[in-house]
Amino acid sequence: MKIPVTRKKYPMLNILLPSINLNSGFRRAAALLISLIFTSQTAMAIEEPSFKVIAKSGNFELRQYAPMLVAETLVDGDMDDAGSTGFRKIADYIFGNNQVQAGTSSTKIAMTAPVTMEPQSQKIAMTAPVALVPVENMAASQQWRVHFVMPSQYTMSSIPKPKNPDVKLREIPGKLFAVNSFTGFNTQSRIQAKTDELSAWIGQKNLKSLGQTQLARYDPPWTLPMFRRNEVMIEVEDVK
Repeated sequence: MKIPVTRKKYPMLNILLPSINLNSGFRRAAALLISLIFTSQTAMAIEEPSFKVIAKSGNFELRQYAPMLVAETLVDGDMDDAGSTGFRKIADYIFGNNQVQAGTSSTKIAMTAPVTMEPQSQKIAMTAPVALVPVENMAASQQWRVHFVMPSQYTMSSIPKPKNPDVKLREIPGKLFAVNSFTGFNTQSRIQAKTDELSAWIGQKNLKSLGQTQLARYDPPWTLPMFRRNEVMIEVEDVK
């Protein structure tokens, strides 16, 4: 019995399969497993924020994002701990710890991608007004804003309200972002390297950075590193 492998749809299989140095039976099993990985990821496709690509160069893109509604929380700690805590708080909200606008019942909200993290500026005490220092190295941040973009069917007046006071809803206007996409693990050193690359590309394009770097992660933690989709994003001044 032949196991169908959709190489045309998933060209990465042409690279992976020849490297599997096993007998034909094992190769067929490996082909099926790899096919299932690709197919399951396609079947689990979920809504992502709407944007238009203004310019592209390799892994870099300049994107104009549409306005969006987010659920967010502020979390203290290093990047890994804050990411886990923030994810749990917002997941708790979308999985039912909420209250619909008209009534006392709760409802589930569809999961979206990506989960985004942004280091928060550091306050300097004893100044007037309070000064905020941007976090130049993401590894140094001890406070993070974690957010999920809400499904586009919702508005601020229709989306269920969080019961946890740590979770807030916020409308974000359309913004222009420079983006560097990459695969693999999200180690702090790798994220910093990708941020440095993006900052250099922004400079080459004569764009002006606004705000902190954001880390966007699109896949669950059990996704194989080579299939993970990650992005570092920096808001830039509109080029109109």
